[in-house]
Amino acid sequence: MRFLVDECTGPGVAMWLGQQGYEVFSVYDQAQGAMDDALLLKAFSEGWILITNDKDFGEMVYRERRRHQGVIFLRLANERTASKIAVLQALLDNHVERLPGNFVVVTEDHVRFANTPNS
Repeated sequence: MRFLVDECTGPGVAMWLGQQGYEVFSVYDQAQGAMDDALLLKAFSEGWILITNDKDFGEMVYRERRRHQGVIFLRLANERTASKIAVLQALLDNHVERLPGNFVVVTEDHVRFANTPNS
């Protein structure tokens, strides 16, 4: 599975995913300052599942009906790297097969698979 980790999600999350054996593109390390529009297009065209805590991607997917290969939106009260990693670990342990093609909203205690134009 391939993950494109948004700059705001951070290099620690990208590093952790790489250590878990996933293929990772870290915006923080490889494309700082890239526009959201370009990142969503890159993720779609190259087969990456986007991980972000930027709600603008929800706007692009729902209002603009932009296509995607999967989006994981981290909507966390605690934005520390350790918290992001903890919720991603639980998500990957319990729902990894459902991630491709879905828009997934993740909080500290809930996972919601939302219907999107790609569904």
